[in-house]
Amino acid sequence: MNNIEKAKELLKDDLTCVLVKDDIVYTSKARGIAPVLNYLNEKVDLNSFSVADRIVGKAAAFLFVNAGIKEVYTEVLSVKGKEILEKYNIPYEYKTLVDKIINRTGDDICPMEKTVQDVDDPKIAYELLDAKIKSLRK
Repeated sequence: MNNIEKAKELLKDDLTCVLVKDDIVYTSKARGIAPVLNYLNEKVDLNSFSVADRIVGKAAAFLFVNAGIKEVYTEVLSVKGKEILEKYNIPYEYKTLVDKIINRTGDDICPMEKTVQDVDDPKIAYELLDAKIKSLRK
């Protein structure tokens, strides 16, 4: 079983995000972009990892670019997330393509997506997303 297949299989175990590179496996039940953002903030080397995630929008895609993710599987992919993955040549697979990622209450666009909607630079996106998460946790 290759890395992306292993990540996809583990995602079925009530997890939200799985990162796999050979014998190294990171899993999370945290929601949203938190798992990958936390790994980036902790300076965990995710270069060349395969990731399986429940939902990938532009925000998550930018974080994957920053992390050096090799390939992505997601159950739900947004059009903007797909554009970022394609722009940075990250192979991806998805179950459902959606116009946009909606917030948890279902009445607006996800706040992380709003944060990066006009951003084209992955490093700026990371800084803005990190600041947004920190402000929401206060």
